[in-house]
Amino acid sequence: MRLIATIALLLTAQTGGHAGAQAAAPLPCDAPEFRQLDFWLGVWDVRWDAAAGIAAGHGTNRVTRTLGDCVIQESFDGGPTTGNLIGQSLSTYHLPLKRWRQTWVDNQGGYFALVGGPEGNGFVLVSSRLKDDVPVQRMVFEEIQSDSLTWRWQKTTDGGKSWSDQWVIYYTRQPEHP
Repeated sequence: MRLIATIALLLTAQTGGHAGAQAAAPLPCDAPEFRQLDFWLGVWDVRWDAAAGIAAGHGTNRVTRTLGDCVIQESFDGGPTTGNLIGQSLSTYHLPLKRWRQTWVDNQGGYFALVGGPEGNGFVLVSSRLKDDVPVQRMVFEEIQSDSLTWRWQKTTDGGKSWSDQWVIYYTRQPEHP
């Protein structure tokens, strides 16, 4: 019995008073930069006015954290006015680059790889081009409030000197989803 008490005492001394306890290692995505896109989290009603080739319409967008809180996952449903566009994106903060990266795919064969982060009072992600003759495009989150925001899909044909809206979506947070 005395041997068991001695072993227990030694274990307690080696672990700082908690047998089997170890110092908690920081989680890989605990850095504050991983929270820069948190304003987008939630379930949203989305609406847009008619624009170049897009009919006015509405849909939903569900944006959640996944994979150990390291990734933001978007599930967009544009409904019939977009030709039933359904898409998903995955976004994460890329620590070595010190920028956000997003990959978008959809049920119409769309694919975008974007890079960016906070700019002024908004958040901007710019597309990577697969060919030189493709215009640079970007998404801009602006007018960010706790229950609403505006999202703009824009393109430039002059190297970023000017941008034109291609699609503007107005987000309103669904009340039951803070």
